Amino acid sequence: MSDKPLNDDFNELDADMAETNAEHGLDADPSDNLAPLDAVIAERDEWKDRALRVAAEMENLRRRTARDVHDARAYAIANFARDMLTVSDNLQRALAAVPAGAKEKGEAGFAALLEGVEMTERGMVSTLERHGVKKIEPEGERFDPNFHQAMFEVPNSDLPANTVVQVVQTGYVIGERMLRPAMVGVSKGGPKAAPAAEAASSGEAKG
Repeated sequence: MSDKPLNDDFNELDADMAETNAEHGLDADPSDNLAPLDAVIAERDEWKDRALRVAAEMENLRRRTARDVHDARAYAIANFARDMLTVSDNLQRALAAVPAGAKEKGEAGFAALLEGVEMTERGMVSTLERHGVKKIEPEGERFDPNFHQAMFEVPNSDLPANTVVQVVQTGYVIGERMLRPAMVGVSKGGPKAAPAAEAASSGEAKG
């Protein structure tokens, strides 16, 4: 059995390990070697967080772009449609100016002319509807300032106040936006509508 003290063997072993650690850039205390790893993990988490934020921003941009494209397609003809409504109004006024029974009593050419005007007016309205333009028909509904323009009041105690009783000029919407408000007459002097009835009526007017 060697007479060499056991402590000397351990001291030599420690010295060898220290030399090996030094050659490989390792600290003698293993806990000190965790600092670079923690830094790498922190940097990884930071880049991961950045990547997630960029992905979220790109998704929001994609949605906004899709919505803008949809709106551009849906409402691109708004100004043109508004001008065409004026033409439609003039056709309706022309038809309304014809005395009752004149079509039947008039000559064949006159009747054909009226029929042509009627067909033109109906065709124009039908074409606008195919492009998302729809009439507002609020008579009997609760007045909604978002879609109606009050022109006068009609005393009527039998109806809730601010009920549309007459449409002077037809209103139109394009998609979910108002293209032209309906010009209406509203009732006054009647009881106030209950809040629930007001909300329901407002929803119907917007629909």
